[in-house]
Amino acid sequence: MVKKSFILNVDNFGLSNEYNQAVLEGYINGFLTSASICTNGEAYENAIHDILPDCPKLGVGIHLNITTGKSITECPLLTDNGIFNKNFLYFYFNRKNEAILNQIANEFRAQIEKLKSDTNIDHISSNGCIHAIPEIFNIVCVLAKEFDIPFVRTHFEELYFVPRLVKHLNLKYPRNLVKLLTLQNLTKENRTSIDKYGLKTNDFLIGLNYEGMMSSETIELGLQVLDEDCIVEAVIHPKKYNNSTKDNHTREFGITQNLTLKDTISRLGFDITNYKNIK
Repeated sequence: MVKKSFILNVDNFGLSNEYNQAVLEGYINGFLTSASICTNGEAYENAIHDILPDCPKLGVGIHLNITTGKSITECPLLTDNGIFNKNFLYFYFNRKNEAILNQIANEFRAQIEKLKSDTNIDHISSNGCIHAIPEIFNIVCVLAKEFDIPFVRTHFEELYFVPRLVKHLNLKYPRNLVKLLTLQNLTKENRTSIDKYGLKTNDFLIGLNYEGMMSSETIELGLQVLDEDCIVEAVIHPKKYNNSTKDNHTREFGITQNLTLKDTISRLGFDITNYKNIK
């Protein structure tokens, strides 16, 4: 019998109150099952002390962050006056630099220790997919093993297309396509580290192909191409504003509230769960 598991995960939990409120309402009123916390986020304390107590069954991961906000450690090769100012390409082209890798490892360790002191961690991801870079992925696997964190996110997403062509007629999609194909190749290498360290990972991701354009439709169509025994994580970045702002973040908040989508996911044969409930 095919066993398919689906995880709806919010990244950037703790970065702002808008992200935090989306997690709370997505959990209470919708079908959000998992969230990844940035420990250096401005709203981290609110996430830990005001949101998580009301979400007892929420799966909690750490969203390692060396691209946005303040560092926890002294890492001058990654920051400018303590503020992260590097991106994926910088880390990719400097992936063999031992000094940079050492500072990344120290910062990641500090972030994990901070979250571990406040709550249990069931998976690891990273802002900007930084840990998809194999040398950095290896650092993450070492830390996952040390801190007994069972799952590390990988980034293999099947290529699929939303029939409405307007989805492709913008500047985001070609960039997303390059990113998806790059991360597909890196994931193939990274899964050898998963096996080496005896860790677990998701089989598929949904959220790269239509990053910035995610909707209930993109999730449903992404799941329709998967008919095998698998763990699928859909990654969204919802915000719940206190005003009338409407953008891609509010559309992604709508995903968490769409109980018709929840029923469709179940009808497609997926068990809606989170990493802490997958053995």
